[in-house]
Amino acid sequence: MSSEQVIPKWQQRAAVWIGRAVLFAAVCSFIAVPVHLFAPEFVKDAEDVIEFFGIPAGHTFLSGVYLTVVGSALLRGKRAALLWVLFVFEGLWLLGQIVTVGFLSVLISNPNDPDFKKPGFADLGVSDLEWSIASLIVTLGMIWLLWRIRGAFPARLAPGTRRLAIFVLITGLAISAAASITLTQVFPHTLHGQRQKVGWAIFAALGQSKTRMGGDHSGHNWVGLSVGFLSALSLVIAFAIFLRSVRRVRYLSQTEELQLRRLLLQYGERDSLGYFATRRDKAVVFSPDNNAAIAYRVVNGVSLASGDPLGDPLAWPAAIQRWLAEARTYGWSPAVVSASEEAAHAYVDAGLRALAMGDEAIIDVADFSLEGRTMRPVRQAVTRAQRAGYHAEVRRHDDLSPAALQEYVKLAEKWRGAQTERGFSMALGRLGDPADARCVMVIARDADGAVRGLLSFVPWGVRGVSLDLMRRDPESVNGLMEFMVTALVDACSDLGLHHISLNFAMFREIFSDAERVGAGPVLRFTNALLTGASRFWQLESLYQSNEKYLPRWSPRLICYSRSASLARVLLAAGTAEGFLPAPRPWTRVDTTETAERHAIMAADGGQFTAAVRAQEEDLLRPALPDRRLTEQEQIRRTKLAELVAAGIEPYPVSVPRTETLERIQELHQNLPADHHTGHQVSVTGRVSRLRNHGGLAFAQLQDGLADLQVMLAADACGVEALALWRKLVDIGDHVSVTGEVVTSRRGELSVAVTGWVMAAKCLHPLPDKRKGFTDPEARVRQRHLDLVMNPDSLRMMRHRSTAVRALRNGFETRGFIEVETPMLQAVHGGANARPFITHINAYDTELFLRIAPELFLKRLSVGGMGKIFELNRNFRNEGADATHNPEFTSVEAYQPYADYHTMRELTRELLIEAATAVFGKPVVKRPDGELDISGEWPVITVHDAVSHATGVQIDSGTPCERLRELCAEHGVHVAFALSPGELVLELYDELVEPKTTMPTFYTDFPLETSPLTRTHRSDPRLAERWDLVAFGAEIGTAYSELVDPVEQRRRLTEQSLKAAAGDPEAMSLDEDFLSALEYAMPPTGGLGIGVDRVMMMLTGQNIRATLAFPFVRPTPRP
Repeated sequence: MSSEQVIPKWQQRAAVWIGRAVLFAAVCSFIAVPVHLFAPEFVKDAEDVIEFFGIPAGHTFLSGVYLTVVGSALLRGKRAALLWVLFVFEGLWLLGQIVTVGFLSVLISNPNDPDFKKPGFADLGVSDLEWSIASLIVTLGMIWLLWRIRGAFPARLAPGTRRLAIFVLITGLAISAAASITLTQVFPHTLHGQRQKVGWAIFAALGQSKTRMGGDHSGHNWVGLSVGFLSALSLVIAFAIFLRSVRRVRYLSQTEELQLRRLLLQYGERDSLGYFATRRDKAVVFSPDNNAAIAYRVVNGVSLASGDPLGDPLAWPAAIQRWLAEARTYGWSPAVVSASEEAAHAYVDAGLRALAMGDEAIIDVADFSLEGRTMRPVRQAVTRAQRAGYHAEVRRHDDLSPAALQEYVKLAEKWRGAQTERGFSMALGRLGDPADARCVMVIARDADGAVRGLLSFVPWGVRGVSLDLMRRDPESVNGLMEFMVTALVDACSDLGLHHISLNFAMFREIFSDAERVGAGPVLRFTNALLTGASRFWQLESLYQSNEKYLPRWSPRLICYSRSASLARVLLAAGTAEGFLPAPRPWTRVDTTETAERHAIMAADGGQFTAAVRAQEEDLLRPALPDRRLTEQEQIRRTKLAELVAAGIEPYPVSVPRTETLERIQELHQNLPADHHTGHQVSVTGRVSRLRNHGGLAFAQLQDGLADLQVMLAADACGVEALALWRKLVDIGDHVSVTGEVVTSRRGELSVAVTGWVMAAKCLHPLPDKRKGFTDPEARVRQRHLDLVMNPDSLRMMRHRSTAVRALRNGFETRGFIEVETPMLQAVHGGANARPFITHINAYDTELFLRIAPELFLKRLSVGGMGKIFELNRNFRNEGADATHNPEFTSVEAYQPYADYHTMRELTRELLIEAATAVFGKPVVKRPDGELDISGEWPVITVHDAVSHATGVQIDSGTPCERLRELCAEHGVHVAFALSPGELVLELYDELVEPKTTMPTFYTDFPLETSPLTRTHRSDPRLAERWDLVAFGAEIGTAYSELVDPVEQRRRLTEQSLKAAAGDPEAMSLDEDFLSALEYAMPPTGGLGIGVDRVMMMLTGQNIRATLAFPFVRPTPRP
């Protein structure tokens, strides 16, 4: 039968229940030994029931051992055990039942036969015949069932076990019989004569010590029990030898190890323990497609795997099934230690069971910091080592010389001393092997340069490492391990590492939960037991040594086939990990052989190491993503190759250029047709159009907003150059042409080309010039293409640059100093808005992207900077639409001894100057034409504006109820808890601002809506603030700044209370700003203008059109 053959589930379950039934009979036999002494009839009835199914029951120790061995072999899938039960148990019982049925049939048909009236026969009757017939039928059914499920017992036997088992059994029984005869001769009890003594002794050696010899004559019970134990022991040893599995001493070959390393390079990021699968004392099973593998070692009849299967998770089930099939073939109990939750699900799906084993400690480098109270023990340990003069080196093994590596190997062996080398699932066992060049070594040296500690880590994919070896000099400073781990974390940025896997802590949850308040008595008792066991196996110390780093704990599980095998699996795992000695000499790993195999691999001329390095270089090289090219893109790439083949550099470092297209147009205006200027130039541009007319080739070059025609003729530039132009130049290419400035026959200004070179080859076709590039979404997402295809977009960018320059010049000419303030801020303040939140790993602190520079600029004003301004980028986490972008540009300015009236005049002058700089006159562009913005702009109070919009006169004293009624009448939805001032602002936002056209200043806002603004000098319910609104959008705002530190603290405290209550837009309390304000800030006018909004006002476009790269919803990643 093939090991790959699929066994039906019902057959597997039936096979398990057959083994359990035999073990149940064994347990009954053991129980019957003492019970038989005072309830023999009960024992006899129980034995009859068991024997009804063909299982030979008895009430001796020998019978119990005999059935235990057979039942255990059945549960392990031994084919020999099945045949033994089939032919010995059921076959012999069938023959016995056939004879019994025949005998009882004759007896019942001849009731008067005098031979059947003898003692023992008189009590037999029809019921006995019926019982025997039923047992016969059941036995036939058992035989059919056992034969039917024989495929569920594939486990083979080792060659020569039969002869050896028979020899051991005969020898053991002979020794038992000899001991029985000797003891009987010395202690005969009630036996008389050699016949009785020898006969009883032999029966006792065969487990029948209750046999009576001639009446009531028998030997001592203790003699029978003693020799029965010897016989049972002989039987156990004989059966163990007979049922011993084929044990293949097979380890990883070089080819298999290379395959494993390939899987690790492709899928190694999934499991931190994957690299330990390359231990050379393991065997391996691959999935049929070789895309997954399981490495294991056979220990005490357990096929023990560790970690997750390697490779593609989609191929895991096939690899698991192959591994389980092999375990069934050889009668091994399959088990897995240290499996992750993902792998445990795969093993459970394959029929195994899972049990929590412990947790693996993982340090995420980005989140690691020595700051904080909880990291104090680690920080103190690091400081202690540094004060003692210790320093650490972190190197890849490949960067260490062979001599240095050998020195470290010797030191590691020396520091280990007489302790057992532990590790199976989390240890590699070959420090210094040249094939492990990517491993990382941490070397700690003292002040004299002597090595005092070593840590070695194996690769965990590409971005992580997993602890392999930890050694320290017993004389080294305390806290050395913490020092080395911290040194590794510091070096991770240079090594490109993101994760560090440390030790594994068994029963971590028990230790952790026991420390919590309210831990129950069961948990505390379990914790006490484990604490006691930690004296021998370092359970609690491993947990504590890892917990100090505040790691991320990753659960690890143990998987096994059935509950009856769990004890055996735990014993095998303890043996493999080095916590327990091997119970039998032949179960120990041959360390000498493994060491010799290491030496062979290292001494093969370096071929294996070279193959490993070559594979790593091949698979670790970033693969270029597959791209599906259109036909046009493929054609252009073909032309790119032809350019190179023709000796033309497609992307040269520089090309000839003496004039710009715009300059040529300025120099040569109003020329007649077919005119030669004699002006030789070299110009560059992007080809926007190509035409061919007989022997002439025409192209339109575009450079910014200027374009110019070029003409190529064979007599001017040469036949070959013209042919190459026609063959290799496409629309979108950047070219440099040299020639005379002329006009064509139609009078178009042109360059008559005498030579050309490629400046940059375009690999994508441009959109059709006639159809244009008009899709708004595409224009935003491909802004580069929008600028190429739409001159208006390019013109807008130039207008923006001009406007910004005009604003900056306007401030500078008025004596303002430009300053810069932080963009990353520790406090959310400066405006009421939802901030973007980020995290600085170095200090484990939350930071905010700037929503406004106001508070920092005011601190500069306190310091005496005078008139200041800042052109800055701000960020508000409030979405994007036609008037808002999450990232925007603004200018803020502060002028001492000014107020909001002063800043209003300044703002009007600056915006008129910006419009003049952009358009040459003080106008703004609208869809229906230009509008003149020179002169004075309207100034209206907020309450007057709302009164005009609602038709109801309101002021700062209008009751809240009346304002709420106005909101309802005009469809303005408001929250019930809003104050009167906030209700006025809601009406303003809905009814006034959107309907404003010409630039208008709205002044004197309600005080509660302006926490950073000075109270109005004539009405304490108002604030000295204005908003500039034009064409439905707010352009800027200005305050008479609040410089009273006491009042400012009160207002910001109210804001912080709102923030604490859940308002995401409320400002936090900035203690640094308040403290600075207490040093006295002069009366100051403050101004803020949105640069993006200014461009919207000047050009009549939405905010997206005014930005080079407006925010758009990110495209989902594949």
